[in-house]
Amino acid sequence: MAPAITVERLSKCYKVRREKTCTTYTTTFRETLVDLAAAPFRLLTRAAPAVSSTSSGPSRTLTSFHPGEAIGIIGGNGAGKSTLLKILSRVTKPTSGRAQMRGRVGSLLEVGTGFHPELTGRENIYLSGSILGMTRREIDRRFDAIVAFAEVEQFLETPVKRYSSGMHARLAFAVAAHLQPETLIVDEVLAVGDMAFQNKCLGKMGGAAREGRTVLLVSHNMAAIRTLCTRAIVLAGGRVVFDGDVESAIQAYLSPLKVTAGRAFDDAPEREGNGTIRLTSACFLDESGEATTNLVSGQPARLRITYTNPGRVRRFDAVVTVYNQLGVAVTKLDSREEGLELTAADERGTVHCTFPRLPLPLGQYHTTVGLRAGKEFGDYIPGALFFHVIASDFFPSGRTPRMTEGACLIEHDWRHEEGGREEAGASRKGGVAAGLGASPAAGAV
Repeated sequence: MAPAITVERLSKCYKVRREKTCTTYTTTFRETLVDLAAAPFRLLTRAAPAVSSTSSGPSRTLTSFHPGEAIGIIGGNGAGKSTLLKILSRVTKPTSGRAQMRGRVGSLLEVGTGFHPELTGRENIYLSGSILGMTRREIDRRFDAIVAFAEVEQFLETPVKRYSSGMHARLAFAVAAHLQPETLIVDEVLAVGDMAFQNKCLGKMGGAAREGRTVLLVSHNMAAIRTLCTRAIVLAGGRVVFDGDVESAIQAYLSPLKVTAGRAFDDAPEREGNGTIRLTSACFLDESGEATTNLVSGQPARLRITYTNPGRVRRFDAVVTVYNQLGVAVTKLDSREEGLELTAADERGTVHCTFPRLPLPLGQYHTTVGLRAGKEFGDYIPGALFFHVIASDFFPSGRTPRMTEGACLIEHDWRHEEGGREEAGASRKGGVAAGLGASPAAGAV
């Protein structure tokens, strides 16, 4: 079959203006005249250019996208994902190269795209459908299905300016999905919906792919990419760094994060906080007190966090969130939720968090570490620490579930009754708590 999308040496350049810092709120007439007189000379000089060009978007030829494919596009912030989708949706023009689309395209790039805030939900269904290329007869024929999918029947006569972001997303996706396009393009906007609606959207997109349509999905949710997509593309710095199977793409996306974690406490670009209290290190310790990145399920584990206190903060909280390799939060550890308020008296200190029995299945994990003083974070570092769960004695059988089978291990009892006779389980521990992206049997305990 002919490709649904063909992209050839596509690139997009934006002009980024570097404005002079204003020290006052007003400009004199004389300053304005001087600035106008100097403008032509600024274009000729290269000593201090006022405008520079930066590129965003893939800069080499992409493999064609074929009907029936569900392609995930992943990458960090600023990698060029949304720019690529805007070019494919004809929202913006490429600087060079070309993107050839075959058939009708339905795209959902932002919440409420094509909606007029003063119009009702009913009126916006017809407006948005018309913008996407549907005729009035087509909209009439699919109107009931759109309303049922969006679950906004009781709000149809309400202006959409009164809709929540989740209602906006439900209605916009319902219209785009029922357009029955040859290509369906969806950006991260589904993140505003609840879990039930996200699963329904994934099912709709999966159905579209099975019907022979092409689906492009941008998401930071690796579980959604893994569930829906048959192929994935990784973008970094506006370039394609990987194009292939989903599992390898996820690893290619996460591998640079390991490097970032190694220098996270020095120059992490995504570091946040007001600086009143600063993280200096975080690591897991083995039984001998040595730093390690390999942990064992069912065994004790200890996390050590060190900090400096330049703002002389007296009281603070430690917050650690653990994510699996699909980017799903497995657990959040918050000293405040434990009813413990940490007190700092010196310029430096250490916080220990101990796990009596590590309940994680085999796999790779990363953590976000933060120190919160009052209502604000003094320091907050995403991807600060990576570790592996490589072995386990959680089950007496010696078998340990992998991360794909569930999010965590739980203790429980098995009981069996037959003919009035009760038989207790031999083991008091086992089972897997089901998580997003887990297999259907993962939580059957």
